[in-house]
Amino acid sequence: MSARPDRTPLTRDFYDRPALTVAPDLLGRILVRRTAEGPIELRITEVEAYEGQADPGSHAYRGRTARNASMFGPPGHAYVYFIYGMWFSLNLVCGPEHTASGVLLRAGEITVGADLAAKRRLSAKQARELAKGPARLAAALDVDRSLDGTDLCAGPDSPLSVLTGTPTPPDLVSIGPRTGVSGDGADHPYRFWITHDPTVSPYRAHTPRRRST
Repeated sequence: MSARPDRTPLTRDFYDRPALTVAPDLLGRILVRRTAEGPIELRITEVEAYEGQADPGSHAYRGRTARNASMFGPPGHAYVYFIYGMWFSLNLVCGPEHTASGVLLRAGEITVGADLAAKRRLSAKQARELAKGPARLAAALDVDRSLDGTDLCAGPDSPLSVLTGTPTPPDLVSIGPRTGVSGDGADHPYRFWITHDPTVSPYRAHTPRRRST
């Protein structure tokens, strides 16, 4: 019989490390989203690391803006951004304050509150599709810009927190280039996922978006 996942919340020290160290260590952890309708829990299965102003693929590469300000805050906070005028993505801020590094949550398995997640993901045909990709993950968990800057370490009253869960052994972690990233940061092997997990999203190289005329 396998051991039950550890329900101990991760402390700020966990996040106060380089993004490339935190990212694979998040696999198998449990993200808790507390909503007015009830809690939703997600086992993290896929992530991407971003190294801030040292990383051409990062939102913080060209410095601080109103949009990315949460990335520069203390570790253990959420950075939520809106992309393509359609979707939200959830990141966990890492490293010392002012370094602007973080980890994008790309996919996961809904373990609690699947009925609540399904209401927000009506197009999902199977449970494994509820949070398969960063936009789907945010939609399933009802994540939007109102959660930007949320303190993940603020205790049980916080709308977001991460529990210890069951960390994934290194030999079950796959590594590859980030999905959909363009330019000099495209080939960085900063994407980590649980090997063969059915909730992991497929790799897609960056495709330039066509501009309307």
